[in-house]
Amino acid sequence: MRSLLLIAAALVATPVLAQRSMPQPLPIIDAVPAARDMAFPGTMRLHVDATDTQRGVFKVEQIIPVPPELAGKRMALLFPKFLPGKHAARGEIEKLAGLEIRAQGQLLRWQRDPVDVYAFWVDVPAGAAALDVRFQFLSATDGPQGRIIVTSDMLNLQPNSVSLYPAGWFTRAIPVSLSVTWPQGWQAASALREASRDGSRITYQTVDYETLVDSPFFAGRHFAKWDLGSNVTLNVVADEARFLNATPEQVEKHKALVSQALKLFGTRQFDHYDLLLSLTEKMGGIGLEHHRSSENGVDTGYFTDWEKGPGRRNLLPHEFTHSWNGKHRRGADLVTPDFRTPMRNSMLWVYEGQTQFWGYVLQARSGLVSVADTMDQLAGIAATLDNRPARSWRSLDDTTNDPLITPRAPKGWLSFQRSEDYYNEGMLIWLEADAIIRRESGGTRGLDDFARRFFGTGEGDWGVKPYDFNSLVAELYAVQRYDWAGLLTRRLTEKATSAPLKGLELAGWKLVYLDKPTTAFTDANRRQVNLSFSGGLLLGTAGKVEQVLWNSAAFDAGLVVGDVLLAVNELPYSDDALRAAVTAAKGGSTPIRLLVKTDDRVRTVDWAWHGGLRYPRLERIGPAKQTPLEMLLAARK
Repeated sequence: MRSLLLIAAALVATPVLAQRSMPQPLPIIDAVPAARDMAFPGTMRLHVDATDTQRGVFKVEQIIPVPPELAGKRMALLFPKFLPGKHAARGEIEKLAGLEIRAQGQLLRWQRDPVDVYAFWVDVPAGAAALDVRFQFLSATDGPQGRIIVTSDMLNLQPNSVSLYPAGWFTRAIPVSLSVTWPQGWQAASALREASRDGSRITYQTVDYETLVDSPFFAGRHFAKWDLGSNVTLNVVADEARFLNATPEQVEKHKALVSQALKLFGTRQFDHYDLLLSLTEKMGGIGLEHHRSSENGVDTGYFTDWEKGPGRRNLLPHEFTHSWNGKHRRGADLVTPDFRTPMRNSMLWVYEGQTQFWGYVLQARSGLVSVADTMDQLAGIAATLDNRPARSWRSLDDTTNDPLITPRAPKGWLSFQRSEDYYNEGMLIWLEADAIIRRESGGTRGLDDFARRFFGTGEGDWGVKPYDFNSLVAELYAVQRYDWAGLLTRRLTEKATSAPLKGLELAGWKLVYLDKPTTAFTDANRRQVNLSFSGGLLLGTAGKVEQVLWNSAAFDAGLVVGDVLLAVNELPYSDDALRAAVTAAKGGSTPIRLLVKTDDRVRTVDWAWHGGLRYPRLERIGPAKQTPLEMLLAARK
């Protein structure tokens, strides 16, 4: 009886909700036709005027044939959205402006698709044979707008930004003829080959649209190129001519990169290859792979500051390797019919991870970077990954989603979020695989044997040969019998407390920390104060905090990204003063006192770090003899 009374009281106390509408959402209709693997009827003609280097504006004129079945109907034109090598929807649609579409001399009305903003619909008049498309691509003129691709002395033309293509066809089935008007007196380089020339206007050989998008240009006022042999060319543009002064020895090391790569893979998976390299402080940096070329942007001192340290000399070996790994061989879920279809990145730990592995191996084998510096770089990578608390909740396989989740946007707590760790942690996994093959085969085989078998599939074949996890494991097993599926699954999915350093151990080395940085560590942190392993703090210029390691002493002190250090132990901040304070506090109990500016407030922070300066390096395990790692990095005869 008491229960009934309580229920009745509750009903009386409950207010009656007002009647409200409950509409059903409208269905999402994808009206853009799916791509079909059939020949497109006609050849697109594309002209780009790249002469406006003052404003960085590319003027585009494009003739797109109208398939007979679409005359008098609606036709969809697409701007490339999902870009190979970027593993995400990175097409800069916001920079397309001034779009006009005509047919038979008549200006047509276009309408953007309500679901896919990269698609434009136009009603084609009956009898129209082609669409005359014109627009401008407004490249970034300031950092917040995006990467700078045009300066007064050089430019980077990417065909995906200056073209549209018809929906409904595989991009590899759409022929296109490109011509470009370059700034007077400039030279340009690309994997595309010249068909004809009229002054500064160059027409290139007709290719399919997929190949066009995969063939960017570097052009510049100050230009040099070197034949590296085996149909590989190094093309370089620079802010000033003096930065192009490569020594014969430096050129020989780039030639050795090509010869060592061919010894590794056994075949050329290209008909010709162009390394595009910019030496600049003005145009934005880049490292982007293509099948027959790569875009590489580094500082001006690439040649002239060679003796100061390794610099960015890992970039060319990495991107060159991608011709085999990532372009010729790629995960099956990355093979798409067009640039509208979403990319799936589950195999990036191979695509990028093993490329990272071979990039470091080839830099050492070629002499671009010494074996000693390469090993010191590996120590820094291993230490960084070994101090990633995020691995306790986020496994490596999930990081392959990072290009889609946050395409290289800054992160406030990188060590507890993880980023594109499939690059460097993937490299450590492949180092372990190499060491296991060497151990199990008694030193008669290594990962070189897998690379030659898996990537070198046929001389000159620059087609695409996809793979999945099972076929990858089968190829590894063919090289050396082992539970590869178990090892790789464990490394990809484990929630570990530390980085996978077993490969270093099997290769004869262990990670240690000393109070003096290696040359490679100093070189990599020229513009930073890296105390990541000395209390969890990474600083940029003028004492600005760039990273705080999760659960470190700096984290416990309440420091965050964006803070600015004003003073150290009551002395004005300087990089040297901070390092001296860390050294003095070693083994003690008194915290380091910091004066910190956070937004518009100044506060005092006690940084309780007493471990002194700690810098990573590798230490040999066992007697002084050639280790498996040194064997791996040694040049091939």
